[in-house]
Formats: sequence, C-alpha cells, structure tokens
Amino acid sequence: MQKLTREEAWNLLCTYNEKPALRRHALAVEAAMRHFAQLENEDVEVWGAVGLLHDLDYEKYPDQHCVKAAELLRDAGVDEFYIHGVCSHGYGICCDVKPESRMEKVLYTIDELTGLINALCLMRPSKSVLDLEVKSVKKRFKDKSFAAGVNRQTILDGCQLLDMTLEDVIQETILGMRENAEEISLKGNL
Repeated sequence: MQKLTREEAWNLLCTYNEKPALRRHALAVEAAMRHFAQLENEDVEVWGAVGLLHDLDYEKYPDQHCVKAAELLRDAGVDEFYIHGVCSHGYGICCDVKPESRMEKVLYTIDELTGLINALCLMRPSKSVLDLEVKSVKKRFKDKSFAAGVNRQTILDGCQLLDMTLEDVIQETILGMRENAEEISLKGNL
C-alpha cells in the first residue's frame, strides 16, 4: 500500500471542501480515528487519513456521496485501501461497500457520532468537548429531535460491528475529539 501523508490527505480534502464546517467535521473524525488507532495499536497516520477523507465528495457531490469519492481518489492516484475505507462509511446508506476491517467499522460507527457530539457541545454553556460527559451524550442520543439528522441506528449498528457498548464508543470518541479540541473549534471557553 502506498501511504498518504497527512498533508496530502488534507490538501485533497481542501480541494473539494471549502466550507469550514465540513472541514471541522473531517478534523473531528480524523481525531477520533487517530485515537481509536492508538487503542488498537494500528497506524494512526493511515486511520487519520481515512478519517480526513471520508466526506471528500460531500460538499460538491452530495447526491453521489461515497460513489464520487472513489472516482476522485482514484483520479488522485490514492491506493484502493484508502478508497475502500472511505467508501465503507456509507454502507447501507449511500453505497454497498461493506466495512470489513476494524478501521472501517470504527469509521462507520463514529462518523455520525462526532456530529452528535459536535452539536451537543455547541449548545452547552462551555461550548466545549473538554468537559463533556458520556451521560450527556446518551441523554441527547435518546432525544430523536436533537440533531435529528444524525442516524442513530448507524451508530448502534456500528457498536455491534465493533462489539463495544454505546457508552464505550461515546467515551472513546469524546477522548479522541478532545485531543484536537482547538482545531475543531470545540475548546470553547475552558
């Protein structure tokens, strides 16, 4: 496999994504992926690059999400390993690329969860992920009207794929996002 550097992944992301919110989401997913890679004793650079690139096509090609990404990544000469990883997060939603590796299962699970955590942080007085607790996320997870666009079933299905409890996945995702709190604009006023 030909590895991507973080700079190459970031530059590729920025080529197709100009909106700050989408870039921050990519950074949040990257941070969580790097954290999970450390837990699994895996390559944090590889997992991080897949996290950064997972929504590569979303801003410009939302109706072709995960399908157009494969084309864009191939055109850029990116290894099929990354392409499968990126596309697998849309399994059953917008594509039929099944998450097979541990890395792909983590991405599938935490993509939506980072969005829920981000939304929750922004409504908190601290505006921060640094003081966020699992119980707060679980409470909002159950409230279907909060961050209604977040696919909770995908998160639950992902927890099953990972053989982890929802609580553990939430905890580890929060910890990952904390590692990059300032860059993802969730340091808040702490």
